[in-house]
Amino acid sequence: MNDKPAPKDRRSAGGDDRRKPAGAELRSGGRESRPDWQTRVATPRDEHAAKSPMIPDEITDQDLELGIRVQLKTLTAENAEMTARHLAMVSLLHDQDPELAHKHALAAAKRAGRIAIVRETLGVTAYQVGDYGLAIRELTTYRRLSGSNDQLPIMVDSERGLGRPEKALELGRSVDRKSLPASVRVNLAIVMSGARLDLGQNDLALAELEIPELDPTKVFEFSTNLFRAYAETLIIGNRESEAKKWFDLADRAELHFLGNKNPENEVFSVIEEIEIPEASKLDRHSKSQHEHGTRASRDSSFKPDRPNRDAPGSSGDKPKRPPFNSGPRSSGPPAGGGGPRGGGKGFGGPPKGRSRGPGRGR
Repeated sequence: MNDKPAPKDRRSAGGDDRRKPAGAELRSGGRESRPDWQTRVATPRDEHAAKSPMIPDEITDQDLELGIRVQLKTLTAENAEMTARHLAMVSLLHDQDPELAHKHALAAAKRAGRIAIVRETLGVTAYQVGDYGLAIRELTTYRRLSGSNDQLPIMVDSERGLGRPEKALELGRSVDRKSLPASVRVNLAIVMSGARLDLGQNDLALAELEIPELDPTKVFEFSTNLFRAYAETLIIGNRESEAKKWFDLADRAELHFLGNKNPENEVFSVIEEIEIPEASKLDRHSKSQHEHGTRASRDSSFKPDRPNRDAPGSSGDKPKRPPFNSGPRSSGPPAGGGGPRGGGKGFGGPPKGRSRGPGRGR
């Protein structure tokens, strides 16, 4: 006779108590039972965050310069495409609608904040709309990422825009000017001269402009702004007769680079006009297309350098720079580096033309 007790039926004694994997109870409990680490790593969604501006279906990543698209190769294919389209919109709009161009630059930076060209673009558009603090921060980051001093004139001019001419001079003296390209060196001299005028140092303002490029026997594309800035500084020093000579040289240089404006020599072409979409007018399907990067087929007649309709930017509380092609003074950096428009490394600066700068001509 076997006195050994029979094994208990675990299922009849209260259910199956076999060991369950850790966290099984939490997983079965629904969203409120999620482990703490999942809650910590989840990114909260800000319902009040500004939405990215819409992009016309006609604008594709192919409308951005190849050299810039190559710099986006470290991103995922979808992210690189959308970033490139935002940068293409910046190139298209920065003349006609700087405020909207700046919004596209912000959207690109949210997607690709570690790419130097993206930070450069955001810094330059911030400078154009008068957000000088953001311009300095973004261009300082660009300078650290790229090792380039090409945007130093805009950084110096932004310090002036914040009412800090002494810091602007300190920043401008932080590099060896001989190491800079001629166009950058000229723009730096112009904004350094403006900082001197901000401090009432008229003689030193004139000296800042007396660089080797101030040569009336040699004319380059940057000579117009340099000659005109020198002439205007001479007027401040009550040297009108000398100033007239440099004004004449500036006008002649400008005419030389404008070329022959004879209507018989002009070539006209009819191009498509792009309608910039507004989010309030789009249905849900269009928004979905924007988010997922799917678009209708691109019109083969589209050209990336087409002019856009005038769409004035919204007015804000930030200080505004004077229009780039108006004003009596020429102290701001009149032209940046290259860009989608200029064929250089990226969207490198304001459109070519005169700029008084934030501290001159007040």
